[in-house]
Amino acid sequence: MASTDIQFAGSIPTLYEEILVPLLFQPYAEDLAARLSDLKEGVVLELAAGTGAVTRVLRRTLPPAVRILATDLNEGMIAVGSKRVADPTVTWAQANAQSLPLSDGSADAMVCQFGVMFFPDRPASYREARRVLRSGGRYLFSVWDRLDENPLSRVVNDAVGSLFPESPSHFFERTPFGHHDVSVIRRELEGAGFGQVSIETVKKVTYAPTAEGAARGMCQGTPFRGEIEARGPTRLEDATRVTAEALAARYGKTHLENRMSAHVVTAVAP
Repeated sequence: MASTDIQFAGSIPTLYEEILVPLLFQPYAEDLAARLSDLKEGVVLELAAGTGAVTRVLRRTLPPAVRILATDLNEGMIAVGSKRVADPTVTWAQANAQSLPLSDGSADAMVCQFGVMFFPDRPASYREARRVLRSGGRYLFSVWDRLDENPLSRVVNDAVGSLFPESPSHFFERTPFGHHDVSVIRRELEGAGFGQVSIETVKKVTYAPTAEGAARGMCQGTPFRGEIEARGPTRLEDATRVTAEALAARYGKTHLENRMSAHVVTAVAP
């Protein structure tokens, strides 16, 4: 993993929230929150909360007796998310998932939507999750399936790669879509002390209003932007244009169908 893979700064948080949440994250946020619908009280710790896609659904669907601690490594994401979830039962904090500022057994549940792939030391983050969870507490998280099972993202990856054939970016394969092996996930969670692990592959479909908007979000609303600018400091708009053209050629210029596949993991602390 490159150090730039975890940098969600500048204009990235706003584009992430406005374009990528509805395109990629909202349906899986609803899915994760539904899996905690039986929780009536206690503390839910959210890791890599981003701009609050899951946080908002959790607050809407769980009773007020459930308090939510939403954390993220990036201050920019917290700044956007905290403005959109203004509720006294939700606390926002900057935190590193590999070294959480919480006491042992202090969380009744933990959630993390598409964040585990960005943790430099995943086994360490799993050990922290186990430490912080009470006995019987659940850790629910989602990770993307293989890039080839997420065709719109594959089109974006290949379009930008065609612009820099001498040095194509491997960001998508390396990080967002780089932790899809369920046998590795299960082994690492069991090694961290989780006694019960279940993994379900969940498929969802969304629709992007325009190819240009989807391209802008994908190229400029994630750390993929840094990969592009590292290869050509003035080529970000070129990459966005080429991506929009590739998406339009595959799906049309409007109402693009985005078929997605992800693994949703539930790990129970013994």
